[in-house]
Amino acid sequence: MKERSLLLIEDDSLVRDAMSVMLTMNGFDVVATGTGEQGIVAAETRFFDFILTDLQLPGMSGIDVIKVVKESSPHTVCLILTGHASVETAVEAMRAGAGSYLQKPFSHEELFMALEQASEVNALKEENYKLKREIITSGCTSEILGSSPEVTEVKRLIEKVADTDTTVLILGESGTGKELVARALHFGSPRAHKPFVPINCGAIPENLLESELFGYEKGAFTGAIARKIGRFEAAHKGTVFLGEIGDMSPGLQVKILRVLQEKEFERLGGRKTVRIDVRVVAATNQDLELAVEEGRFREDLYYRLNVIPVNLPPLRDRGTDLHELINTFLAKVSSRKRKKVKSISEEALRCCYAYGWPGNIRELENLIERMVVLKENGTVITTDDLPEKIKGGGRVTTEVVKPRLSLEGIDFNEAVGNFERELITDALKLANGVKKKAAEYLKLNRTTLIEKMKRMKMVDKPAL
Repeated sequence: MKERSLLLIEDDSLVRDAMSVMLTMNGFDVVATGTGEQGIVAAETRFFDFILTDLQLPGMSGIDVIKVVKESSPHTVCLILTGHASVETAVEAMRAGAGSYLQKPFSHEELFMALEQASEVNALKEENYKLKREIITSGCTSEILGSSPEVTEVKRLIEKVADTDTTVLILGESGTGKELVARALHFGSPRAHKPFVPINCGAIPENLLESELFGYEKGAFTGAIARKIGRFEAAHKGTVFLGEIGDMSPGLQVKILRVLQEKEFERLGGRKTVRIDVRVVAATNQDLELAVEEGRFREDLYYRLNVIPVNLPPLRDRGTDLHELINTFLAKVSSRKRKKVKSISEEALRCCYAYGWPGNIRELENLIERMVVLKENGTVITTDDLPEKIKGGGRVTTEVVKPRLSLEGIDFNEAVGNFERELITDALKLANGVKKKAAEYLKLNRTTLIEKMKRMKMVDKPAL
C-alpha cells in the first residue's frame, strides 16, 4: 500500500509524540508541529494527504488552519480533534472544509475509522467534481458553433486546458469569437462560480486603462473622490480577460507582467500592495511576434502570455461551418424578431462562400440580422437579399493599369514598383490588414512582405 502523508498539529507534546508513533507504525508519513502557524509553513512546502489538527491551539485555531490549507490544497483530507465538541463546532468545522471531527479522548480504532471515512467521502467529492467539470466544459464549448477540423481542434484544446490555471493567449482576426473562447475557458474551470471580468484594452484611452485595471485610492488624481476597485481586484478568484492586449502601452505591459509573475499590484495613488488570485486569458488580432521584433511589445510579457496559444481560424477558412452558422443565426434572429425566415437559397449560399468575410462571424451575424429585419416576403434568403459586395464574392478586383511603352521609354524600376505596391495593397485589403494572410495570398514569406512594405514606405496599419 502506498504510504500516505499526514500533518499532525497538536500543542500537547506528549499527545503529539504518542500519536506520531502510532500513525507512523500504521503506514503514515507523519510531520508533526505544535502550532497552527508551524503547520501552515509545513503545508506550504509539500502536499499532505491528511491534516489532523487540534481545535484549540496557541495562536491560530484548527479551523483557521484548515481554511488556509483548503485555499491552496482543496483535495487534502482534514480532520479536527477537540475536547469540546458541540453542534456549533461541528458545523463550523464542516464549513471550513473538515471532513470530520473527533472528540477526545478517542481510541486508535476510532481515529483510523474517522480517517478512512473522511478519505472515502473526499474521494466521492473529487469524482463528482470531475464529472461536473466535464459537463460544464462540454456545455461551454457547445456555444462555439461549427464542426470543421479547425474548430474541433479549438474545442478539444479548450476542454484540455479549461480545468487549469494556465495562462492562455487567444489569437485571431477581429470577429472570430475570442471572447466566446475566453468565457468557455472560465466556465469550464474551477473558477466558474467566481467573476469573469472582460476588458477591451484597445477600446479604453491609455490614461484611463491603468485605473480601470488596478483601481485607485481617494485623492489619487483630480476627481478621485473615493476609492475605486479595479478589474483585477474585482476578478479575485475568477478570470480576467484582456482583449486586444496588443494595443497596450509599454508602461502598462510592465505592470501586467508583474501581476502575472507576483500576483500583486498597487492601486493608483496607493502604497498598500494588493494580492490577488486570478487567471489571465488574453487575446489579440495582432502579430505579437512582429510587435516584439519591432519593439512595440515586451518579449518577456509575450512569453508569459503565450503559454497555451489558441489560434482561431477566420470564417473564410472554416469550410462547411458557414452554412451551419447561417442557419443558426437565421433561427435565432427570426425567433427574436418574430419573423419566418428559415433558410438560404443555394445560389445565395454560393455567394456567401465566395465572399472573404473580413469581419468574420460578427460580420455574418450582423448581416443575417439585417436581412431578416428587411425581409418582407418569403421564408428563404435569396441573392436579391444580399448586399452587392457579397453577390460579387467580395473579392478585391482593383484593376492594375498596364504601363504603355513608348518611344520616350519608361522607368522600368518605377513601373515594377508601382505594380508590386498595387498587388500588396490588394492582398492586404483581402486579408483585412493581416500581413501573415496577405503574404499567403501573394505566395511570399511574411518577413519578405514586411521588408517590401518597409522598402516602399507603405503605412503599416494594424488589422481591423
